[in-house]
Amino acid sequence: MHHWLIVHAPLWRAGLFFAALLGLAMLESLAPRRPRLLPRHARWPANLAITFLNGLIVGIIPLGPLGVSLLAAEEGIGLFHALRVSPLLAAVGGFLLLDFAIYVQHVLFHALPVLWRLHRMHHADPELDVTTGARFHTFEIILSALYKMAVIAAFGIAPLVVVIFEAVLNLTSMFNHANLALPPRLETGLRWVLVTPDMHRVHHSVHPEETNSNFGFNLPWWDRLFGTYRKEPREGHERMRLGLPYFRTDADRGFWRMWLIPFRAPESDPYPMGGEDGTR
Repeated sequence: MHHWLIVHAPLWRAGLFFAALLGLAMLESLAPRRPRLLPRHARWPANLAITFLNGLIVGIIPLGPLGVSLLAAEEGIGLFHALRVSPLLAAVGGFLLLDFAIYVQHVLFHALPVLWRLHRMHHADPELDVTTGARFHTFEIILSALYKMAVIAAFGIAPLVVVIFEAVLNLTSMFNHANLALPPRLETGLRWVLVTPDMHRVHHSVHPEETNSNFGFNLPWWDRLFGTYRKEPREGHERMRLGLPYFRTDADRGFWRMWLIPFRAPESDPYPMGGEDGTR
């Protein structure tokens, strides 16, 4: 079973992705958290096109996270192998390490101006739904893959853990970006163990002090532990404004103008890790 999951990872991960995309899109229609301001056909073509392009690009990266993990397992590379950590402890530790690494990566993409210019394409989406969870710039996806490869090699994280983590990250990213209203009690309880749509929506506020919060994708514990957790947006979920105060024209929703956002004005782009007004 483990061998099948690893060998056929691209196939079943693609199946899970499309099943989650369709399922969450239907749930968004049945139980939306916020009224849709733009029709799906105004945003979805570009968001899905960048998702497809990124999938092709990642597929041709030599080795990739799974390849590095297989090599580490074969050659005994990494801290877990050196310390002879038990398989169960290494599996749990590997998953937590990867999740923490993604949290740190997300913070860095907000803190460093050159990385923020890439990441702002994700934040420039004027609305939030399931497709926003896969809308990342191609160069950001490549850097993220290289970063995960380094973490995997350093610790010798097992191939099965890598495959499961990548699948879970895909699913949770789509889930926590979904425009989905959860029952209040379920939402309150769930956000102790999983990043919920209401929790992550705060991160997409136009206000820098809110954008600079709730960085987690899977587990909410890192935000609580490191003081980046914010419970609610100051204007409430129904009234809060999403996206960035720039790149809001109809033309900006086209694929190529969206893809070129990292290389376009404003040159004095205030990135979120500055002060309340976004400046340093």
